[in-house]
Amino acid sequence: MELDDILPKRTDDPLVALVRQDLDPFSNDELAARIAALEAEIARTRARMERAVNHRSSAEALFKR
Repeated sequence: MELDDILPKRTDDPLVALVRQDLDPFSNDELAARIAALEAEIARTRARMERAVNHRSSAEALFKR
């Protein structure tokens, strides 16, 4: 899968800018901090997805009664 296939279509999207940023100028400490921040964002996103699934399941269960 190509990177362009998974990135948002809006060119002003912060994710597009983040992915296309040149990493060469960063030190190892800066790269480690970047990885930590990205991992935290992944965890936050996964938690949001789980809440959405749980909310939907709860709503479906409520209306099936």
